[in-house]
Amino acid sequence: MNETDDCIIIGAGPAGLTAAIYLARFHLRIRLFDSGSSRAALIPCTHNHAGYPEGIKGTDLLLLMRQQAEKYGAVRETVKVTAIERSGQEFRVIAGDREFGGRTVLLATGVVNLRPDMPDDVHDEGLARGLLRYCPICDGYEVTDKRVGVIGTGDHGMREALFLRGYTKDVSLIAPEAEHMLDDSCRAKLDEAGITRIDGPCGGWALEGDRIAFDTAAGRLSFNSVYPAMGSHIRSELAVAAGAKATDEGCLDVDDHQRTTIPGLFAAGDVVKGLDQISHAMGEAGVAATTIRNTLGERAPLWR
Repeated sequence: MNETDDCIIIGAGPAGLTAAIYLARFHLRIRLFDSGSSRAALIPCTHNHAGYPEGIKGTDLLLLMRQQAEKYGAVRETVKVTAIERSGQEFRVIAGDREFGGRTVLLATGVVNLRPDMPDDVHDEGLARGLLRYCPICDGYEVTDKRVGVIGTGDHGMREALFLRGYTKDVSLIAPEAEHMLDDSCRAKLDEAGITRIDGPCGGWALEGDRIAFDTAAGRLSFNSVYPAMGSHIRSELAVAAGAKATDEGCLDVDDHQRTTIPGLFAAGDVVKGLDQISHAMGEAGVAATTIRNTLGERAPLWR
């Protein structure tokens, strides 16, 4: 096992990288695990992140943040962590056939969006061209007064469709499988907003000119942009397996300082319940990093 690090960060998205920058600048020994699966890397161009009036590509933002963290001494490992184990007051982190020791651990593994059943090439190109979108908070502005489809049903689908109704009057809610699962209250709210309800299933996905098209129970439809509203998978398994408490959905329980229910184990970003936004993840990471520094300082002086 390598020399024990002051903090091991698992996840190299905006939360993990922000924490790495803070902690490295606190003159701590930091090891950052990057499996290359940050959801931010899928952003073709965000215009919602402060400081970039012309927008910035997700991969470019991550690169700049990685360079900043490494400038101050953060060590990056491009492998996937498979387990976290408590070892006294410290932790053992297992990645493949290697073990690493950490005085503290920060989990910033984020979430994975659940996507419609469509060919990978259609999905990836649609995402790159803005024909397929996952975050109306981030990019709803870009679909102002355009024809928008929302793939979803139930309360979650209804809420996303209503949110997008603030950007355009042409919104359709399409069931991903077959018939919609909407109660009377959902149907009434959709009707009041003038949102069309269409049964699925959705299939035959294709990019047709400047639109994305697919088959439904109402025939073939095309839209300027489609938003899947099918939920997400929260990547909290490492912490839960180690004994940390989480919500029924899988979001890790943390206090106001991003501490999980396991002493020394912290969490920040989308893996924690809250607003799934880059700015929010970065703010939580700053809080977590400062608390980690102070926690270590209580154990032993961090003097130069």
